[in-house]
Amino acid sequence: MAALAAGSTHNAEELHSLTKGNPFYLTETLAGPSGEIPVTVVDAVLARVGSLSDHCLPLVEQLSVIPSQLQLDFAERLLGKDFEQLAEAEQRGVLVLESGGVGFRHEIARRATEQQLPEIRRRSLNATVVSALLQEEPPDLSRLIHHAAQARDVDTLVAYAPQAARASSAAGSHQEAVATFEAVTPYADRLPPDERAAFLDDYAWELHIAHRLSDAVQVGEEAIKLRERAGEPAALAETLLRVSRSQYLSGDTKHAITGIERAGRLAESADSKDVLASISAYRGMTVTQARQGHAIEELQRARQLALEVGRTDLAALCLNYLGVTYSYVGNPEGLRLIHESLESALASGDHESAARGYTSLAAVLYREGRFAELADCLDAGLEFTHEHGIWSHSYDLEVHQAQLDLRLGRWDAAETRLRRLVASTGDPGMFAVYSRPVLARLMLRQDESAEAEDMLAASWKRAWAQESLIGVLYTGVGGAEWTWLSGRRDVAEQLHKTATEQPIPVGLGFIVGEFYYYLWRAGLEIEPFEGCAEVYAAAMRGDWERAVALTEDPYEQALFKAGSGDVEATTQAIWALDELGARPAASLARAELAKLGVKRLPRRPAAATRSNPAGLTARQIDVLRLLAAGRSNNEIAAELVLSVRTVDHHVSAILLKLGVPTRRQAASTAASLGLV
Repeated sequence: MAALAAGSTHNAEELHSLTKGNPFYLTETLAGPSGEIPVTVVDAVLARVGSLSDHCLPLVEQLSVIPSQLQLDFAERLLGKDFEQLAEAEQRGVLVLESGGVGFRHEIARRATEQQLPEIRRRSLNATVVSALLQEEPPDLSRLIHHAAQARDVDTLVAYAPQAARASSAAGSHQEAVATFEAVTPYADRLPPDERAAFLDDYAWELHIAHRLSDAVQVGEEAIKLRERAGEPAALAETLLRVSRSQYLSGDTKHAITGIERAGRLAESADSKDVLASISAYRGMTVTQARQGHAIEELQRARQLALEVGRTDLAALCLNYLGVTYSYVGNPEGLRLIHESLESALASGDHESAARGYTSLAAVLYREGRFAELADCLDAGLEFTHEHGIWSHSYDLEVHQAQLDLRLGRWDAAETRLRRLVASTGDPGMFAVYSRPVLARLMLRQDESAEAEDMLAASWKRAWAQESLIGVLYTGVGGAEWTWLSGRRDVAEQLHKTATEQPIPVGLGFIVGEFYYYLWRAGLEIEPFEGCAEVYAAAMRGDWERAVALTEDPYEQALFKAGSGDVEATTQAIWALDELGARPAASLARAELAKLGVKRLPRRPAAATRSNPAGLTARQIDVLRLLAAGRSNNEIAAELVLSVRTVDHHVSAILLKLGVPTRRQAASTAASLGLV
């Protein structure tokens, strides 16, 4: 399936689920657009189904509205005494009995059968399934809501959807939870005011998890209004806290803190340890993220309260943010606490708390330059957040994966990921100051300065407005690198002045060291500060060989060599920067080489292999294949999700490595070498 689907818009797993490998269904489906059932398949299925007797056909149509195999006892209850009439459909190969259940032989056949039903008939058949499901004790909520929605059975939706959505959330099926909430939202006004408030509160929280932050704030504010009318301080305080989280993630730190403070005042009249634990925890967490290093006592107190009232989710979160704070001030206990928090949340099934554990761990590991551990964290964290549909935290982890790719010289992978994140639907909220400055930095390295400069400027302004430490750090490092690449010493001096207004926390020695290194490269007279990461301290001291040995980043290695004053090292740096497509840095390195008296750069020997005699990178081979197929650079960029300028760089490098002047000759040479 995967081999046949390669190069198409079809998903191999979906194809297998639809066709079970039936050659006719498979080839016809592959010939059409993804998500549609080909007319030829519909005709073939209806020809077979239409040949069934008048006794059997209605029963098969009844089963066609059920998107899964049915256990035999439920099928017998649904169809009653007519159940035995299905034998004809089994004999004709329409249905199969296996593993104690009955269903269509192929999912595509079921969909084709259902698709041809008139809307009124389809609704009636779904209503019959709803009636049968309601006879079960307890009913299968997921199935019940699906069929009630299809039957437009509003009473059943209102009665069972909130319960079903909360059950899905508790099980970690957050996508299903959102879909269930959405199914009943048009009819939520039928709920009593207190139930409607709870419904909207829970719905807003699921929207926050799904990274639909604007929607989460809007729905949450409706819940707040209902809580205010009800006059229940404890319930209102809890809703204010949850909405504050969405406000914070959407970038509205000011209103988030205002909501937390209001919840604190309400807690005084609520006389509830549970509410007090929530308020103290949220206040500590928000202050930790926005103004790191000032919430240790509050978080310790909140954790104790959370343990007393059995709130394992809050206890894990408090431990998480204690770890973040300790790491910020250089306490080695920080990482241990974050690991302990993550393990606790995973053990207790507190999925959102666990997702936050992964993001906090990734942030600290990156800021401390512990990239091997970061890779393991990202593998586990992305798998977990994708599995549970926790997209807000997945976005954060994706940014850190792109950061890691950038550090390891995988610029194409980093660019593809970052452009997808930045172009994703909707406002990423506070995470915009995570992804955009990193993408801007990559663009600057590839000589796409105009757009990147605007992106950095906007990110810098937004990061300060949001009080986002990580955003300020990421944008600041990108800005410092820009001052060097563009020769803007005046801006470097401004950045340095801003940086020296506050003491440098011990736990930020790596990332602040990188910031200072680029300011040093921009021409400022800077000495390594106490706690500066040794890789950057060595570079600023002039010990370039030690600096090279302390980093895995090929770009940094090249920069350290380019500033060495050594002809051979500078030459190697230029080759490496050319390979990466880092034109601005390569130009500066060539200027350094000229100062050393070298007028012409020696040609680099091609790194040839038997499977790739031209020494092209994997991405360059991808570009070459599309080039050989006659695609323009714009078309190649769109297909590989790269910028046109990046494709331009790759094409130039391909022509250079193949030793040919034109695209046509490159395609011909590639064919003769067996590369396409």
